[in-house]
Amino acid sequence: MTGADAQAVPAAFVQALRELGLAGDEALTGQPLTGGVSSDIWRIDTARGPVCAKRALPKLRVAADWRAPIERNQYEARWMQVAQAARPGCTPQLLGQHPGLGVLVMQWLAPTDHRLWKAMLHDGQADIGTAQAVGQTLAGVHAYAAARAGELAPRFDSTAIFFDIRLEPYLLATAQRHPDRAGALQALVAQTQANARTLVHGDVSPKNILVGPAGPVLLDAECACWGDPAFDLAFCLNHLLLKCLWAPASRAGFLACYDALAAAYLAGVRWEPAEAVEERAARLLPGLLLARVDGKSPVEYLQDDASRDVVRRTARALLRAPLPRPQPVAQAWHQEIAA
Repeated sequence: MTGADAQAVPAAFVQALRELGLAGDEALTGQPLTGGVSSDIWRIDTARGPVCAKRALPKLRVAADWRAPIERNQYEARWMQVAQAARPGCTPQLLGQHPGLGVLVMQWLAPTDHRLWKAMLHDGQADIGTAQAVGQTLAGVHAYAAARAGELAPRFDSTAIFFDIRLEPYLLATAQRHPDRAGALQALVAQTQANARTLVHGDVSPKNILVGPAGPVLLDAECACWGDPAFDLAFCLNHLLLKCLWAPASRAGFLACYDALAAAYLAGVRWEPAEAVEERAARLLPGLLLARVDGKSPVEYLQDDASRDVVRRTARALLRAPLPRPQPVAQAWHQEIAA
């Protein structure tokens, strides 16, 4: 970082790093990072080298009034520890977490070696191997945690946070915009709450996945809780469907990535019949599709009414007549966007 780019680091970050033993008395400079709606995120240069630090916000940076407890990054830190044990390297190394200040500090991963999957998809890079690796990584973390439920479930008593930051702003807020589909959307909330089987990330999105030399690296597990693994699978697959409207020339590749990710994930399901996870994910997909245009966190890249209406038509039809597996959902989506 050049001297012109460096800025004084906010006091809360300075205090957290010093009290965690990650910085001394040196003056700390850094640079705020963009892209997040739920946290302030900084690259901070210490005497030992750069680190990445984030502090959860009580009110998220969206148009709607969306609030969530700031202690959520305690659960993010715990998720990172479990994920590292399950799949070493699948998340940045956790350096410390300051509960009082709500600051989490992690390894800095240089952008020269770790590219954001969302940026790759926007550029039309529909790499099957990356999609498979994401599916394998996600299933690996889920399987590891499910096998240790007695030990791990009590450490992730964060279902209220998950409700505040995922179920209410996505599914229930959308139900208010679509009262004739409210019953179906409320049923998805009940389904998710009734199938707490393993540790879920809660925000498995291409914007939270780096593609590095050793494979995918998952970021931003602020929604982590003991929950339904189908939510993680559906959340990621949903983004691959939506990207077909963002980069239409690559839609065939994105749909191939969708199939590859789902197949790789389902091959790693060990804690319950894979068909059960598959069915729940398929039911969730139209709810999540609709949420990304009419919930509290609409995707920023669907700006035109025509694209949003495509999402609404497809999602509403599938909420009325659910399909049993993710693949037929993708087929229905492809038929709609190709029309």
